[in-house]
Amino acid sequence: MRTLVTYVSNTGNTKKVADAIFEELPEEKEIKEVSEVTEGLEGYDLVFVGFPINAFGPNPKAREFLEKHTAGFRIAIFITHGAPDEHDDVQTWMEKARRAAAGAEVVGVFNCQGEVDPAVVDFLLKSDDPKLREFGEAAPLTKGQPDESRLEKAREFARKVVDKL
Repeated sequence: MRTLVTYVSNTGNTKKVADAIFEELPEEKEIKEVSEVTEGLEGYDLVFVGFPINAFGPNPKAREFLEKHTAGFRIAIFITHGAPDEHDDVQTWMEKARRAAAGAEVVGVFNCQGEVDPAVVDFLLKSDDPKLREFGEAAPLTKGQPDESRLEKAREFARKVVDKL
C-alpha cells in the first residue's frame, strides 16, 4: 500500500502530528506539505491530510486541497486546534473538514490540541466576541501541545487506519 501524509502547518503543531503518523506507517510512504503535492494523488492507496483549524474551520489551503484533489481517493483527516479536547466545537470542525472532502472515502478522523500562537492569543483576547475571548483565556493551557501523549494518540490513529484497510 502506497501512502502519503500531507499537511499544512502554520506553527509546527500539525507537522509534529504528521511526523508521528508518518513514522507509524509501513514502507511505501511519503510525507509532503500540501503545497508540494503538485501532481495530484494518483498512485496513492491512502492519503492522510492534516491541517490546523482557522476561523472555526479547515485552514483555507487545506480546504481548497480537500475540495479539489481528494474526490475518489481514500483519505484520513487529522486536525490540530487550540481548544480543549472535549470542546463542543471540535466535532463541528471535523464535520466541516468531512464536507470539504465530499467525494472522498474518509476512512478516519483525528483531532489533536496544539499550542496556540501568541499572536493569535493576543487577537483572541482583544476580540469583542465572548467566545473568542474564552479561547484566548484558555490558550495558556495549550502550552507544550501536542505533547508526547497526544503524539502517541496520533500514532495509534495511524495504526488503526492502516489495520482497518
